[in-house]
Amino acid sequence: MTDQVLIDKVKGGSDHAFRLIVEKYRNDVFRTAFAVLRDQKEAEDAAQEVFLKIYLSLPHYENQGFKTWLTRIAVNHAIDVKRKQVRRREDVMDLVDDLNPGHPSSVEIEVITRERRDLVRKRLHELPENYRDVIYGFYIEEKSYQKMAEEQHVQVKTIETKLYRARQWIKAHWKEDDFS
Repeated sequence: MTDQVLIDKVKGGSDHAFRLIVEKYRNDVFRTAFAVLRDQKEAEDAAQEVFLKIYLSLPHYENQGFKTWLTRIAVNHAIDVKRKQVRRREDVMDLVDDLNPGHPSSVEIEVITRERRDLVRKRLHELPENYRDVIYGFYIEEKSYQKMAEEQHVQVKTIETKLYRARQWIKAHWKEDDFS
């Protein structure tokens, strides 16, 4: 029997015709769902739900490529299931964060960040003055080489050299442990 004959019979109330449609397309629907979900159990559940949607939507089917229509329903449903899974995982992670007192709060993170920033500023004052200006200008004020060169009335190459030497001085005199 052709798809159109089966569809007409289902619209006429034939459950047997719908079972034939399920038999004919179950592997296609499963493969489509599995391609999105990547989990056999989830894909099997999704395929069953897709066939329910197809059964309920069949009266609205407009004879425009049944397999394409069926596949589109399967893809959309699988994507919806995937989104729900992601949301569930996010909800669980939020719950874990709320229940986990060992996890630093945003206030703790802010205090630690502020303390670290203050320590870096304090340590910047240990730099020789000619290095401090380029480090502060480039990293803190986020100025370009060109802007710093204009402000200091020097060539861009001079700023590049100062910044290179300042980085070398920092590597030689500071340890990463000093900032933790």
